[in-house]
Parts: sequence; structure tokens; C-alpha cells
Amino acid sequence: MDELIERIRQVRLQVEEAIARTARNPDEVTLVAVSKTVPAEHIALAYQMGLKVFGENRVQEARSKISALPYPLIRWHLIGHLQTNKVARAVELFHLIESVDSLRLAEALEQNAAARQKRVPVLLQVNVAGESTKEGVSVVDLPALAMAVLRLPHLQVQGLMTIAPYTTEPEAVRPVFRRLRELRDELRERLPQSDWAALSMGMSSDFPVAIEEGATLVRIGRAIFGERP
Repeated sequence: MDELIERIRQVRLQVEEAIARTARNPDEVTLVAVSKTVPAEHIALAYQMGLKVFGENRVQEARSKISALPYPLIRWHLIGHLQTNKVARAVELFHLIESVDSLRLAEALEQNAAARQKRVPVLLQVNVAGESTKEGVSVVDLPALAMAVLRLPHLQVQGLMTIAPYTTEPEAVRPVFRRLRELRDELRERLPQSDWAALSMGMSSDFPVAIEEGATLVRIGRAIFGERP
């Protein structure tokens, strides 16, 4: 537990330093603690340490944790690939779905959100680097997907998400983060129906660079909870 407390302190310090380097408002950046495979008691401690937003990759795993941790201020983001057969549960559980990457998925979310008479916040996941091993709409297809999803009345498009290539050199992925910000700015001009405020980018190995390039959500797992089994 002492190690977890210290890791949270160190991550917060790095976030603050990155914000200070760019003279951004600290309120613009939210730390999303990636809690996949992390037991509920560790999440509870992180919550007590002031972390309020947690990211899960799998709907079924998240379901048991969300049930066990009914804290009033806790927020859950789905950051992993969402299969259409898990959409109904995802709409029920998550405050933000960060991984919408196809019109088929968006329409399934729309149908389930309409049935529950709720509006579901989403991000569009973009495969900026064009990696075949990663999910996400291509840069070329992003505008068409964005236009289509904005027409769905029960989805609230808040911005974009990307997963950069893994690297031990954070500067190597700065162009990926910069490109996502540029894509967001282009969509703001073309599709003002949304303010496109959210940019979810940056993980444990590169989040300071992502913050410098405009991230509003940084998804940090290993640097908070340690190495996973």
C-alpha cells in the first residue's frame, strides 16, 4: 500500500510538471487510473488518495468492481475494444466509452442508449499511427465516422482517443499526439455540433509528452498500480 501511495504521488508530480511547462490550466487534465486486473481493494485505496476516474478494458471484469465500489464520486471509463454483444452492459456501467471506432458499434450504442432513455458520452478512437495490431478508425475515415455519429441523438461525442505505439523514447510518439490534436482542431471547424474538447492520449511511458501536446485525459496504469501479472 505504501508503494501505491508513493507511485500516485510521483505520477501527480509528473502531471503537474508537464502542465506547468505548457502553462495550461490544471483543471484541463484528468488522470484516468487504468485498473484492469487490479483488485477492488487497490482501487479503493487509490480513490481514497483522490483519484476518481478509472479505466477498464473489459466489460465483465469491470462489472464486479463497479458493483463492489459504489462511491458517489467515482467515474468509470471503458478504454478497451467494445464488442457489439457487450454494448448493453457497457451502456449501463460506464460514464464514458472511449473506444468507439466504427459506425456499427456507434449504432449499437445508440439503440441501447435510446432503450434506456439516456445519452451516452463517447470518444472516437483513432488509429493515428496506422498500426495493424491496434483498433481505431483510420485518419482518412475519421471525418465520415464523426459526421455519422454526430447524427445519433443518444450519443454525446466529446472528443478523440488514440493509443500511441509503445516506445521507451517518449519523444518518438510526440508526432502521434500532435496529429490527434490537429485532427480534433479540424473537426472543430468542420463539425461544430460538438466542442471536441476531450483528447484521451498518453499512458505510463509517455503521458508527460501527451499533456504537452494537449491531452485532457491521460490513461495511466503501470505507473500507478505497478507491473501486472
